[in-house]
Amino acid sequence: MVVVAIETPLQDEVTALLAKSDAYGDALYPPDARFSPSLDALLKPNVRFHVARYEGAAIGCAALVLGEPGQGELKRVFVDESARGKGAGRALMQAIEATAAREGIELIQLETGPYNTEALGLYRRLGFTERGPFGDYADHPMSVFMEKSLVMDLGTCDS
Repeated sequence: MVVVAIETPLQDEVTALLAKSDAYGDALYPPDARFSPSLDALLKPNVRFHVARYEGAAIGCAALVLGEPGQGELKRVFVDESARGKGAGRALMQAIEATAAREGIELIQLETGPYNTEALGLYRRLGFTERGPFGDYADHPMSVFMEKSLVMDLGTCDS
């Protein structure tokens, strides 16, 4: 069973995951298309860093960066290749959404690349939709921007 908790990224097995994430991204995209925050950035007080564990071992991670009021950005989502298929990606995303709700986040945004097909598929299955650039991002041919509203649309009620 995959267990996800907020932890510090300052753990050897987690920094090893981040290094694998960097290597994966480096293999897919040129440097000007890589927007992963550094380890120091992940330690900032506005970051909620999540670690997925399977039988105690760190197998995945994801960060929620708290931004403008009501908004958060998903960063550094990664599941080790050897652990894929265990549900870690979905578990991480569910934990991120639960954290976002506790933090008053109503909109989660993300930037990823077009070649990261596994992540794109997961995000779409979980209700993320494509949008244009946000925040400090510029339109880039190697960027896919997505968002998900966490506010339930109750529509209008005639009573």
